[in-house]
Formats: sequence, structure tokens, C-alpha cells
Amino acid sequence: MTSPEGVRILDGGLGTSLEDRYGAVFDDSTPLWSSHFIVSDPDTLLACQREFVVEAGVDVLLTATYQVSIEGFARTKVPQYPDGIPKYAIGRYLANAVGIAEKAAKAQSSSSPSASLALSLGPYGACMVPGQEYSGHYDDGHNTEDALYQWHLERLRLFTNVQGLMDRIAFVAFETVPRLDEIRAIRRAYHDANIGGKFWISCVFPGEANLLPDGTSVEHAVKGMLAPLSGGSKPWGIGINCTKINKLPKLINYYDETVQSMLAFSELVTTPCLLLYPDGTKGEVYNTTTKKWEKKNDDTHATNHEGPWAKELAKIVRASQDQGIFRSYVVGGCCKASVADISELRQEFPSSSSSSRI
Repeated sequence: MTSPEGVRILDGGLGTSLEDRYGAVFDDSTPLWSSHFIVSDPDTLLACQREFVVEAGVDVLLTATYQVSIEGFARTKVPQYPDGIPKYAIGRYLANAVGIAEKAAKAQSSSSPSASLALSLGPYGACMVPGQEYSGHYDDGHNTEDALYQWHLERLRLFTNVQGLMDRIAFVAFETVPRLDEIRAIRRAYHDANIGGKFWISCVFPGEANLLPDGTSVEHAVKGMLAPLSGGSKPWGIGINCTKINKLPKLINYYDETVQSMLAFSELVTTPCLLLYPDGTKGEVYNTTTKKWEKKNDDTHATNHEGPWAKELAKIVRASQDQGIFRSYVVGGCCKASVADISELRQEFPSSSSSSRI
């Protein structure tokens, strides 16, 4: 069995924490969603991210950049740019996002950060209006692998064009990816952006079926992330995020079986890190029309975990450890996973000198 030192703690849902703890309201006037705070209210963003470090003791902190895109900034109107923030001005806001995360990571020590930074990047669908990361239904201009490759490469270059910015990042996190062609596009774009270092790809499995939103099986999704790809980088980690917690055991079994098969047939040399950060909802479902989290009264949308969220997730992780396929884990929460949830998760996997930094 893998020791608890193989588990690192990730933060929780930033956007929902800003809503629930700081009264943030996200609607059509905030197309950058939580990333809007790097433009409008960096102090509140810092306070929110600092809580995950100080109160929850996370090992990995995601930047507030999930919905960063050229299109999103162009739709963001501020006094200095009443017609929208142009591409040439985006760089300073990205530097601000990383700077805020750095300050939060150093909240417990002025000499060295207590958490590593991961650059959060959502799929193309997260930047559509309304968001389509849970459906994978993209517009005609972004409905092929090559088109998605170009989009991701252009967005990555927003960050690489800011001198020294990527040197301050430990990981690049591609999150909530709903399509197989986008998985391949991301790997190609990361390779051609010439970033190097570690990155992960985490997929979303909404609804009741154990499939990506585009209908891809778990096996093909995992192979899409890990199989050799000409002109494509191989991720350091693969994962599942923004998915109901009660779906994780079966999904992890599929991940286990596919990785084990790839190792047996020499399609894979080393085992990647497994990242698990399910949503922390208690029956709430996000309505893309009203831009609100709404509770349903039917059984279909009942709470997605039986006991305390952190204990349930810890139980799932330990069961995966017992299988012995994955040797390292990054574990946290997505939408509605609060500071309190992550703090309880931290207690399930106490930090140590070997796990506090990756």
C-alpha cells in the first residue's frame, strides 16, 4: 500500500468560495468568472486563496486563471478599457494572478511558500457563453482537434510571453476537459509552447454515464492522455475533476485497468500521478441560464456522497492506494468544495516534510 506521504492536498472551488464566503455574483458582466477578480478585486481574491493555505494547509494552490481567454478579456469592460480589455494588455493581469497566488502561498511564511502553484486552465468550453465544458458542444470554429490546438497554443503564449512568469509555476493544470480531440490538442499545444516542466490533464464525467461528454469511454480518454503522440507532450498526471464523488470509485477502476494494461504492453513506462478533485455539492446543480446554483428536489440530483465529504474522498483514495497502481496522488475539491471541506481532507492526510512540496 502506498503511504499517506504519497498524497498531496489541492485547494477547493475558488469561484464558489468567492460566492459563498465573499458574496461574489457572477453573470454576463463577469465573463472571466473567478478570473474577473484579478481585474476587479485582487484583495478579495488574495483573502480567499490565503484561506486555503492558512486554514486548510494545502500543498498545491491553483491560480485564478481557469477561464482566462482572449475572448473573455475582450468581453470584460473596465474603466481603462470600456470596450473590453485588448490582447496586448492581458499580460499584466496574468502576472497579477500569479503574484496573488504567490502571496497566498507565502501566507504562513515570508521566507518560502508553503504551497506549490499550479496554473489553472479550463477547456475551450469554459470560455464559451454559456459555458460548455460539461457538454463539449463547441461552436463550428472550435470543433476540430486542429482548431482546438491553435486556441490552446495561443492562450498558452499569453503566459509564456510574460517574461519569467512560467518559472514561478510548478505545474500547468488543464482541467475539466470534456473531449478526446481536445485532450490531444492540449498535448500538442503544450509541446509546441515549449514550456517543459510538469502538467496534468483532468477530465470531467458529468451525468450518470461513465463517459466523457463527447461520448468517449474512460479507457480511450486515459489512452488519449498517456499514449505516445507525435508532436505531443506526455502529462505528469491524469485526473478527474468537477465530477460527483460517488462516481469516483468506478471511474478510478477504469483508470487503474487502462494504466495497468498500458504498462503490460509497454505503451507506458512509468505510472502518472492521479489527481482527484470532485465537486463538493450537496444536491446543487449549476444552471447555465440563471448563472446560479440551484437545489433540485428529485432523487436524481440528491447529495452525491453519503457521509462527510472529506471522509468519503479519503476512503476512495485509500481504496485506490490499496490497488497499488498509482504511487502518488493530488487530492482536493472542485465546485462547492469549501475551505472547511479541504481542511477536513488535510486532517485525513496529515502533511509531512516530504509531501508539503512537490
